[in-house]
Order: sequence, then C-alpha cells, then structure tokens
Amino acid sequence: MRYVTPFDLCFSWFKSHGSGVPVDSALVIHTAKEAEKEEAHFEEAAERRHPVFMMAMFRSFVSAAQLRQSHPQPQLQHGESLESQFSCPICLEVYHKPVSIASCAHTFCGDCLQPCLQVTSPLCPLCRMPFDPKKVDKSSSVEKQLSSYKAPCRGCSKKITLVKMRSHISSCTKVQEQMANCPKFMPVVPTSQPIPSNIPNRSTFVCPYCGARNLDQQELVKHCMENHRNDPNKVVCPVCSAMPWGDPSYKSSNFLQHLLHRHKFSYDTFVDYSIDEEAALQAALALSLSEN
Repeated sequence: MRYVTPFDLCFSWFKSHGSGVPVDSALVIHTAKEAEKEEAHFEEAAERRHPVFMMAMFRSFVSAAQLRQSHPQPQLQHGESLESQFSCPICLEVYHKPVSIASCAHTFCGDCLQPCLQVTSPLCPLCRMPFDPKKVDKSSSVEKQLSSYKAPCRGCSKKITLVKMRSHISSCTKVQEQMANCPKFMPVVPTSQPIPSNIPNRSTFVCPYCGARNLDQQELVKHCMENHRNDPNKVVCPVCSAMPWGDPSYKSSNFLQHLLHRHKFSYDTFVDYSIDEEAALQAALALSLSEN
C-alpha cells in the first residue's frame, strides 16, 4: 500500500502548471529527500499497525506487568520503615537466614528460633501457639524480598539492600557513634534501693536431667513430668538455686514432688526477693489464691 507524500503533491502541481515555470533545482532535490523520509516514516507506521507487531507489543506489556506483580512493593503502615517490616521479632534486627513456622506463619532468624526448638513442646515466641519443630522451613520468599528491597541505613542514610544491612550497620561509623551516645539506664522514679548490677535469670530454667533450655516454671514442671517421671537421680532444683535463699549444691531426693508442691506458681509474678524463703512462699500463696 502506497501513501500520498509531499513529493507526489509537488510533482502533480508542477505537472499541472506546465513546464514554462522556472524551478529551483536545489529546492526540488531537497523536497525529494524530505519526501523519501516522510515515505519511510509512513511505511514504518504502517508496519506498527500490522497485527503481528501489535501482538508482540501486547505480549511485551503483559510480561512487564507480570514482572511487577512478581516483585510487589511491600505495604508499609504509617510510620513504619521497610527495615522494621523485615526485622526479626526476637533480635529486632533484619532477618538473617529466615525461617517460618508452618502452623502460624511467623518468621524469625534461624539462630533466634533455635533455642525454642530444643524443648519438648515448643511455643511460638510471638503468639505462644504450640508448633511442630519438624515443620519449620526456610523462608525462601522472605529471602528473595531481602535481596530485592533497599532501605536507608539508620546511621548514614545510604540505600542498602536489606540482605546486606546487618554487615553494613556493624561497620557504619554513624551507627557506632549513635550507639556510643545512647543515654545510660536510669530509674523512672527516684528509688532508695540499690540498682543490682548482676541480676540472675529467674524467668527461664534448664532441665536438671537432660539439659533442655529456656523452660519457664510451668514448662519445666510439664517437661519433667512427661520425660523424667521415673528418673531416680537426685538433682539440684534450678528454680530454687536461682533464688537469693537457694542452695546451688543441694540435691532434692524427690525432685518431681518438690516441683509439684513448690513451683506450681511463678515466683516472678508473686515474690518479693528481698524477704526470706518462707515469707516469700506464704506471700506468693496468698496472692495466688486471691487472684484465683
């Protein structure tokens, strides 16, 4: 298909007005070249309207849309940063080797979740729901997002890929300066009591039989009753030894009975550690009964 070009119109005009009209040859040559360019442009436009070309363009647009959908931008809530959205709830740093619990879909760093997998009946650190330790899988989707997204460093504001954020922060001088200038801990209100420098861990305990770690008092009782009910060995009570009045060398002759009678409630909830054992026990029992 041939389109009418400016050259065709020019030639038709000269032909209709006779050969006696003086013509500038340079103008005719220039007009002819411009006409060739116009004709090439029209032919290219015609090709672009060809069904095959249009289908190729459509496929290109579809592919681009699918690519954008495969890497959607995360939806941030008001005041939330990209770094905080991809931070582990335990260490509060950007995920490192993320893993997800199948039952509740909560994600943690692999190393952070590891202590929870050592107990007999693990609970999700975030929602406290029981889960099967065999159904904790590597979170490939989170790893891909960590490699795709960038966020500003909280120190130098440089855009860093999330997967490299930890290593960058550890060497960023601005972050180190901020950490050095952090205010020291101060009591919320004035107190006459001395602030202890070494506070023992009275929240979680180690099983004295098998060494299972990170058990709170109720979990310790349950763990020992389920796994060591018939164990005749004399062991030191880890709860009592953590108390100010506890004897870390005393071994109970019947540890399970001791657990059931002494540690049905949480010392952390009811006890004033500044008083002696008997007074603490009576106070704890009274408070426990009043709450129930």
